[in-house]
Amino acid sequence: MADLDRVREALRASLTAWAVAEVRGDQARVTLSPSPDALAQQLGAVDPAWSLGWHCDHVAPPVVRARLSVLGMTREGLAAGQTLQDAKLRALADAVRFFGVPVPTEAQWVEYDPEEGANTSDLDAETEAAASPARRAAPLPPEPPRDPQMDKARRHIDDLMEQIRAAGKGREVAHLTLRGYGESVEESRAIYKELQAILRG
Repeated sequence: MADLDRVREALRASLTAWAVAEVRGDQARVTLSPSPDALAQQLGAVDPAWSLGWHCDHVAPPVVRARLSVLGMTREGLAAGQTLQDAKLRALADAVRFFGVPVPTEAQWVEYDPEEGANTSDLDAETEAAASPARRAAPLPPEPPRDPQMDKARRHIDDLMEQIRAAGKGREVAHLTLRGYGESVEESRAIYKELQAILRG
């Protein structure tokens, strides 16, 4: 348990970046994500053999799968973003969430400039204040129990997605990849059935 607490603390400390989920005119919706540089520094101190892998499930809009392994524990995340880099950061945040680190899921609206990107300066100040030593000393919540049925559903959906890509039907499932795996076993089953119909059709 002490190892998991160290991993969670390292992951929490890396939450210093913002990823753009979508842009509407001069506004962007952003979510808190791990900074890859901070992540490398923090996890390197916990487990020098940690690893992070990426897989692009869809190009337009970008949908990315992140696979994070630390101290023999592996978690995956799936997310979409405005750009490929944004999708990578959001998928990484999703994987971090599965380690039991509370990552805010509610997006924040900020000003957006096409050349300069999202203006997160106010959010950066809030994030630094939240990461103060007094806040970091708070005990971490226990890891949420993993539902073996959801893990199995994720594996089945992943396998089916590979078959669909191999059959050259990846474009037909783009709308489903944005939904991820679903929030419940029932939603996962519904997604799986839709994927099966596309593969057979």
